[in-house]
Parts: sequence; C-alpha cells; structure tokens
Amino acid sequence: MQRFLWPLVAVTLASPGLAAPCGGAFPTFVAELKAEAIEAGHDRATVDAFFRTVRQDPKVLRADRAQGVFQKPFIEFSRRLISKGRLDKGRALARKYDSVFDRIEAEYGVSRGVLLAFWAFETDYGGFQGNFNTLNALVTLAHDCRRPELFRPQIFAALKLYEQGDFDPARTTGAWAGEIGMVQMLPRDILENGVDGDGDGHVRLKTSAPDALMSGARMLSALGWRPGEPWLQEVRVPERMDWSLTGLDHPRSPSEWAAIGVSPRSGSFARTDLPAALILPQGHKGPAFLAYPNFRVFFEWNQSFTYVLTAAYFATRLEGAPVYDVGKPAPGLTGPQMKALQRKLAARGHDVGQIDGILGARTRAAVQAEQKRLGLPADAWPTPELLDRL
Repeated sequence: MQRFLWPLVAVTLASPGLAAPCGGAFPTFVAELKAEAIEAGHDRATVDAFFRTVRQDPKVLRADRAQGVFQKPFIEFSRRLISKGRLDKGRALARKYDSVFDRIEAEYGVSRGVLLAFWAFETDYGGFQGNFNTLNALVTLAHDCRRPELFRPQIFAALKLYEQGDFDPARTTGAWAGEIGMVQMLPRDILENGVDGDGDGHVRLKTSAPDALMSGARMLSALGWRPGEPWLQEVRVPERMDWSLTGLDHPRSPSEWAAIGVSPRSGSFARTDLPAALILPQGHKGPAFLAYPNFRVFFEWNQSFTYVLTAAYFATRLEGAPVYDVGKPAPGLTGPQMKALQRKLAARGHDVGQIDGILGARTRAAVQAEQKRLGLPADAWPTPELLDRL
C-alpha cells in the first residue's frame, strides 16, 4: 500500500538559497542539486559518488498518478485490506515481538495494534517493501513540478544517511514515493526518528523488525501520539439526530454523545474524559465510530481518510474489537460521479482541492454543507440524490 500525500516534519538539511527549481533538463536539475549539497557543506567527492548512478524513472511518475485505490469507499476498501490471514499473522507477530512492543509501549505509549496495522498495510508485514530505486524515485519526484517541495528535502536526507553508511544510492529500494523499510519511512523521517532497536549499531528498516517498529513508534510519538489513549471506537447511532454534528471538526464529550443517543457497540466508552468526533464513513445508515484525539495522528502518516480509518479500525481488531456493523448505507457515487460532484461543489464556491474523485476531508465538508442547505441528512456521505439536487 502506497501513501497518499505525505506530511513532512520541517528541518533544514540544505541551503534554501540554492534550492533547485523543478522541471527543465534532468541533467541540469541534478547538477543544481549537487551544487546545493556542496554549498550546504557536503564533501564534493561524496556528493559526486552519491549522484553518480541517479536516473529519471518514468515508472515513478506513472505510479504517482495512478492512486485509484483511494477512491473506494470505506467498506470496500477495508474488506480489501483486512483478511483473516492478516489478522492471524498480526497476532502471531505480536507474540513473536512481545518484548519489543513492551519497550515501545513503555517508551512511547504507542499501542502494538497501531504499529501492526501500519506494518500490515504498508508492506504486508515486510513481505513487499517496493522495488523502486529510492534515490531515482526521490529525484524524479523532486524534478516533477507536481509536489517538488515534498520530495526535494528527502534527497538531502538520503545524502546524510549515505554519509552515515545507511543508504546505498545504487541499491537501496522501496516504494515509488521514496519510503523505505517495513513501515515505509521517508529518509528525513529515518534521520529524525530512526531507532536502533536490535542494538547492532545501525538503523535497518528493511531487515530488522525491532528497528522498524521502534522507529515507527518514535515517529508517531514525534507527530503527537498521546501515550496510552484510545484512537477509535465503534458506536451505534440513533435513527434520527442532527447529522451535521458529525465529522472530525465537531468533537464532543462521550457524555454529550450519550445524551443524543450515541452508545458504544460493545462495552463502555473507551474514555469519558476525552473529546471524540462521530464519524460516519458511509453516512448515517452505515458504520459509525467515535474518533478520539489520537485518531488525528494517523493523518500525519497518511492523508487519505479511507486509509486512515481502515488502519485505525484494523488496529482495534488486532486488539480484540469485533467486526464492525456494516448497516445499510445508501448507495454512493461512482468515480466519474464523484468528480462531477466535486466540480459542482467547486462551482458553488467550496474548496474541494483537486478534482480527483476521492472523498477527502474537504469534499466531505462541502458535501455536509450542501446537504444541510438542501435539507438532506447532513452526514457527509454523497449520494446520487445530492448530485441530482445540485
């Protein structure tokens, strides 16, 4: 599973005064990167060796523009990613690396289910980590003018890893977007949060599960994970309520939700002292969850709402939660219909971002606003009726 946009923790790794522009002739772009690295204090011979084998990779650009999996709704997407085999293997690995997870929970407060979920979805527990040359991928994406600001700093982070002996420009491989290892971390993430979990003196995210898991936990901690707190809980909702209260931007206390008629599907509320947002991935007739503050940290790892909810839910399953209640959600929109909806929403002044057919956070907010205006259940789930009414 590849990521859908990547938030990067800011750190200065090269001189901004010599920031190479995107586009243009690829050899010229590489020459400018080399000059920038030397100006920033890197040894010229080291820089030459680091960039010696770099090549533009058109397969990277094709992969970047083909992320259709994120257009799938939550139920279909989660069923595609979650299987009995993945659950069984995750629980077996939890037992195998029990001491590592104990260390993680003691040092970072990150639950083992969360890390197992990322490990499963990113690389199928390390089984497929990607076969793209990492340096080629990073330089290709930095040269491309779609999101150069995300990828150019990663090149200099990879250079630092090379100087430390933890990156091979010709042989290090990973995902098409430059992530490396079992939990798919970008070079700058590795520099800032890499942990030598097995004590061999190196951070080897491709071959060492302790290194990968400890590094992933430290990264989540740096991104704001709150130790020991829940992240997601399935709930039941009443047949009728003010659905405009739902969504990540409308957190309430569990007692306030209870007063409206929201109740845990099993047991009691995970925490009564934390704000929680009620999210309905496929409308008020489908699955329902309370998202606690830690849920937002998942978006620092991946910005796809569907991916994040699936990963967060899978983490709860790995720790004993039941299969969610599918309910009877109203039919959704096809990819072309979703794009048509986004165009209509944009024409009405809503900022939905790129017209990509993906039901992201901004599209959901716009849908909810229009549903409320039109007197429809404002649950942020776009239906053919909404499309027709617009």
